[in-house]
Amino acid sequence: MSDELLIIEDDAMLGIDLKRHFERVGWRTRLVRSLGEAGSFVFGPGYEGLVVLSDLHLPDGNSLDLLERARGEGDSREWIFLTGFGEAPDAERAKRLGAFDFLTKPMDRERLERIVTAARRGARAQRRIADEASQQRNRYSPAAFVGRSKDAERVRDTLERLCQIPLSSVIISGETGSGKGLAARILHHSGTRANGPLVEVNCAALPRDLVESELFGHEAGAFTGAKSNHRGFMEQATEGTLFLDEIGELDLDLQAKLLKVLEDKAIRRVGGERMVPVDVHVVVASNRNLRELVAEKAFRADLYHRLSVFQLDLPPLRARKADIDEIVAGLIPEFNAIAGKRVKRVPQAVRALLAAYDWPGNVRELRNVVERSVLLSTGEELPAEWLQIAPDGAPATMTAAGDLIFLPLDGSMNFDTMEKLIVEAALQRDGYNVMAAARRLGLTRETLRYRMARHDLQGQNAPQR
Repeated sequence: MSDELLIIEDDAMLGIDLKRHFERVGWRTRLVRSLGEAGSFVFGPGYEGLVVLSDLHLPDGNSLDLLERARGEGDSREWIFLTGFGEAPDAERAKRLGAFDFLTKPMDRERLERIVTAARRGARAQRRIADEASQQRNRYSPAAFVGRSKDAERVRDTLERLCQIPLSSVIISGETGSGKGLAARILHHSGTRANGPLVEVNCAALPRDLVESELFGHEAGAFTGAKSNHRGFMEQATEGTLFLDEIGELDLDLQAKLLKVLEDKAIRRVGGERMVPVDVHVVVASNRNLRELVAEKAFRADLYHRLSVFQLDLPPLRARKADIDEIVAGLIPEFNAIAGKRVKRVPQAVRALLAAYDWPGNVRELRNVVERSVLLSTGEELPAEWLQIAPDGAPATMTAAGDLIFLPLDGSMNFDTMEKLIVEAALQRDGYNVMAAARRLGLTRETLRYRMARHDLQGQNAPQR
């Protein structure tokens, strides 16, 4: 959208006067005198103006009709209406259609200019939100669940179907790292609530004494430290999606309260008295079998049945190894862009190693392996030396002058920590001779010095030659 103002005014003198005024203060303007003329700009593909300033009553109709049609086609401009009469029904209709303001002529120009400027800020914000939503829809379409195996096709087909229907709740099950978070984002951004917020909550990471407050909010003074009102995750997700990851970690009493909220579609904040309505699509995930937890009395059966309108089971990566090549091919450009690398090919030997490994950490572990290998690469081929995976599932190792570094690939160690261990081992192997260590790692001396500084490895006693 551009900083362009569309003026719809049938009074020729007033229209020209408004056009000149706003051009003097920096706006590009278009002036039309009827709804028919305005339609080619409002609905035409070549016009992206931010604000519409319109007379209410025009020779060919009421301009509120034009706004109503525009809103029906997804128009996100801000509309300001001018009228010689302050008709209450028209003002109410303008408000209902989301008009920015409804003003009575004659209008002080300075005040009108302030209102139009404020409308421009609002239109920019709306466009930014719409652009972000569009980007997220493109990124998180069902096609984002990559793979050509039958399991991957099944998941994609199921996600496609679920995105088209307004289910109240969905359970996503699968091992850690199998893509539950990705599936939840696809359900939101490609679903019926894509224009609303997505609030993601890891139930296992919430402080136990604050879980209720974080989920349902609290009023000022509800407990020590509650200095102001707080909107909980349920309120924040209204008209959108609440994704509760690791829901099996919630205590039973919190499960009962969550069930009541889902049944009543309303919450009561901690320390509050009034009920606050919430309209939320709930997606929950767990790497534990909720049915088994119900049988063990560790998860409420009534909550499970309330949530399981549909259950989506995600396969582990070891069950769909045919997808590994395609997943790797999608990850390499991402990490190339991050690190400025130029990996283009995956050698057959590397493909064989990836296919032989059982991936206990699933796609998350594969992502870590590809990230490490790309970031430590020195050419156009994905190097095998940094995969550090053993086909039999044993811990992967890296040899450095007879010493061993054990690098867990279950997601418990991030890439930065691994990189620090590798750099430190190479430096120790070569007596902190930076040039020698850089050659060993296939890096330039400047690059190695940068990584040493990044990982606070500069303060060593040995000289850095």
